[in-house]
Parts: sequence; C-alpha cells; structure tokens
Amino acid sequence: MAVLDAVAPQEATHLGVDLEHISKRFGDHTVLDDVSLHVDPGSVTAMIGPSGAGKSTFLRCINLLERPDSGIIRVDNHEIVTGRRIPARELTALRRTVGMVFQSFNLFPNMTVLRNVSFPQEKILGRSREEADARSLALLDRVGLKDKASSHPARCSGGQQQRIAIARALALSPSIMLFDEPTSALDPELGLEVLAVMRELAEEGMTMIVVTHEMSFARDVSDHLVVMADCHIIEQGDPHEIMTDPKEERTKRFLRAVLER
Repeated sequence: MAVLDAVAPQEATHLGVDLEHISKRFGDHTVLDDVSLHVDPGSVTAMIGPSGAGKSTFLRCINLLERPDSGIIRVDNHEIVTGRRIPARELTALRRTVGMVFQSFNLFPNMTVLRNVSFPQEKILGRSREEADARSLALLDRVGLKDKASSHPARCSGGQQQRIAIARALALSPSIMLFDEPTSALDPELGLEVLAVMRELAEEGMTMIVVTHEMSFARDVSDHLVVMADCHIIEQGDPHEIMTDPKEERTKRFLRAVLER
C-alpha cells in the first residue's frame, strides 16, 4: 500500500478539487485506473454509473478513507501525493476541509441527536460544549430537526437520521462536501427530505461531489456530470447534454437501463 504526504500552502483561497491519475487496487482487483477529475469551487459535481464502477472508492480517496496507489490529490489548500507518509496533523486538517455523508448514517446510538452533532466539534475543533451546542442547534434548525435535539437516533426516521448526519458534517465548517449515495437506503418519500437539504446547500454555493442514483438531482442540480464505468470516467460534461444526447455507447446503455425501469 502506498504511503502519502501532504503539503498545505499558505493561501486561504478555496481552490476546489483536482485529482490526477488516481489508481487503486484491492489485491488483484483494479477499482480505479488512471482517473482524473477537476471540480471548481462552489460547483456541484454528480457522479453516476453502474454498480462496481469505482464511484464510491473514488470519493473515499478524496479524504483518504481509501489510500490511492498512485496519483495526486489537491483538495482546497492541501496537496496529497503518493510515495511519502502523511503527518497525522495534515490528515486531520484535510478531513476538516472535506465533510462526508455516507449511505449509512453512522450516528452514535447512545447519544442524543444534539450530542451526535456537538461531540465531533468538541473533539476535532476544540470547541466548548456550549459553543458546539449553539452551532448544533442552529444546524439542526436549518435541516428542520431542532425539535429532535433531545431524542436518540432510534427515535428518528431514516430521512431524519440522514439529515442529522448532514448537520454533523456541516458543523465542522468544511469547504467541500462529499455525498456517497445518501438516499440509497431510504424510501423515495424520505429520500426527498434529504435531497431538499442538498439542493439548499447547492444553492448556497457549497462545493459538492455527489455519487447518486437520483437522475433528477444529477440533471437538474449538478453543474457537472461524470459517468463512471469499468474503473474509468467514460464521459463528463453538461448534465442536460449527457442525459439527452450521450456520446458514449456505454453511457447510453446505462441511462436506458436506469431511466426505462
């Protein structure tokens, strides 16, 4: 497994995301093969494609939940290159920059909703409990769940738990948000609650990369659409153009399968 190093330049400007020649293998199985992508700050990039295409692994490489075997990752003011060890403080700084929301909610079942959102702020950012709780309540209000602050996750619906997970990620003030199929575990009605919050974030200019099977979100909300298949990006560009007139035969087959079912 490759080791990595990070260099954080001094500039404070947000630079978006650049991933160059990212490859990843698990044993003899290639998951990503020389994949490159640029994401502008303040833009929404949607990633679609068949299961097993490498979308989730690619997303997890951005904040080093998976370590790429080769390539360069530039995230905001951080640069990650393969071949050298990454200091723990730089890894922490990178993950503060990049918030992530998963398919599963990953909430602490023994903590209240408020503590779920506040606890990471105290541990990662060093905020006092009072300061963290104030920010948490404001974010829970923003996602429509302030009234659930004293409840435990088991008393919340799946859609509510995913919105709590979004509030928890936002509480760390990230520059970039990653979403890995955030509605896939929800029924359509509950999924709409989560998509509404994501649409609001997009309208406010949050840089977002979203792996999704929600074609309407990919078409109507994203600024840039990426189609992945067989460990590669096979097509990317304007969402409406790709949805209505894809150039690659593999994209056409995928869209037919998704849109006609």
